[in-house]
Amino acid sequence: MPPILLAVDKTYPRGLMWFRRDLRLADNAALYHALRSCRAVFCAFVFDEELLDGLPRADRRVEFIHASLAELDAVLRERGGGLIVRHAAARDEIARLARALDVQAVFANRDDEPQAVARDNHVRGALADTGAMLHLHKDRAIFERDEVLTRAGQPFAVFTPYKRAWLAKVDEFYLKPYPVERYLDALAPPPADAESPLPALQALGFETTNLAALDLPTGASGGGRLFEEFFDRHIDQYDQLRDYPARRGPSYLSVHLRFGTVSIRELAGVAHRLALAGNAGAATWLSELIWREFYFQVLWHRPDVADGKSFRPEYDKIAWHHGKHADGLFAAWCEGRTGYPLVDAAMAQINQSGYMHNRLRMVVASFLCKDLGLDWRRGEAYFAQHLNDYELASNNGGWQWASSSGCDAQPWFRIFNPVTQSQRFDPEGRFIRRYLPQLARLPDNAIHAPWTAPPVELEAAGLVLGRDYPAPIVDHAQAREQTLRRYAVVRSQDKQKD
Repeated sequence: MPPILLAVDKTYPRGLMWFRRDLRLADNAALYHALRSCRAVFCAFVFDEELLDGLPRADRRVEFIHASLAELDAVLRERGGGLIVRHAAARDEIARLARALDVQAVFANRDDEPQAVARDNHVRGALADTGAMLHLHKDRAIFERDEVLTRAGQPFAVFTPYKRAWLAKVDEFYLKPYPVERYLDALAPPPADAESPLPALQALGFETTNLAALDLPTGASGGGRLFEEFFDRHIDQYDQLRDYPARRGPSYLSVHLRFGTVSIRELAGVAHRLALAGNAGAATWLSELIWREFYFQVLWHRPDVADGKSFRPEYDKIAWHHGKHADGLFAAWCEGRTGYPLVDAAMAQINQSGYMHNRLRMVVASFLCKDLGLDWRRGEAYFAQHLNDYELASNNGGWQWASSSGCDAQPWFRIFNPVTQSQRFDPEGRFIRRYLPQLARLPDNAIHAPWTAPPVELEAAGLVLGRDYPAPIVDHAQAREQTLRRYAVVRSQDKQKD
């Protein structure tokens, strides 16, 4: 059944809106229900120590959240409310705060990552001890959990039939925004004894990063501007431009989706309406949004993948390289010293900005697993630490796709050639030149594989391999043969199934 957009039966005198991955006022499901259900609604955000303690001290994501919260607090204050900000373990702090505010209910939007589910279960129990309720609502997806299943009532393991079922089910009702604005008069300012201003980034133990220098606006206003710019620029050409890292083809909204500074209903609604009208670019972009929800439901039904388990268990038998040599290969991959320009430029992009173009994520992931023979979990963890838009479900799904261990994954015998990928998707070497300026003077036909360039071209470019830029750390053709042998254990499993 679709969600019912009516006030809950019981009316609470006071409620608490717990902002998490939904840092916006407009079209916020939990906020809507809180305002409809309570006479007075306080708003809070907790910088969760259990999440922050494991992050690097210079983390763009924390700075993004911090800036977005400053905007959210200002907007709430304009409407008669304001944010109560805490720096503590959320699993304990929410119940303490609810008790101090004497609220009868806490409202939040669901988060299905295993750690978040465990936290919310703990909070629900702690609130029950004080006589308060925890209400969780769907906000980050159009469909979640068991809302899109096979005819047999099972979760989908292949994307295309999942997409067909998703599209068959969606309609304007599911894409309808929550009319939060109508009920904002229920917002309550933080009580004097509970008020706490947004702490400085340094007070949280974090440093300022280069976020301000990046082309990444923060907050709901920033997400809105990016969406308008993408819509006006070329959403209709997304299908043609999205694979070329030197072109401004993507929407760059993934970090805003991650932290809820845009509404998925607004984005999917626009894309769906345009797709129905025959807009191929919008249809392709909508498909990417559906991939995101596909991975959400995979994580919900198979939470063990978050613990390093392959979706397809037979792939856990693959013997990856380990030891000192493997560590050296991994360091070269992380630092962009593989000798393959497209791979190294992509790693420079993520290291410098926290962003990596989607096509390049597939290229560098394939290179790590199938050229270097390294465990996909090492790459998954590196992306988790560095990506601004890190999303556990999508990151895990993407890495399992590249290593062929996941659902609907790339076949194990399909191995990206980093040179041909470079020639196809960065033909003029514009992306490579941006991130590897030492290669800038090479001609287009040599920049994808500098080790094949004649000595006269290297000399004219002022380039000495091994000094200015490394020689390839592996031979792709040889690595491919080794990978096919490495995956033989999977091949034998497939034959037994047949």
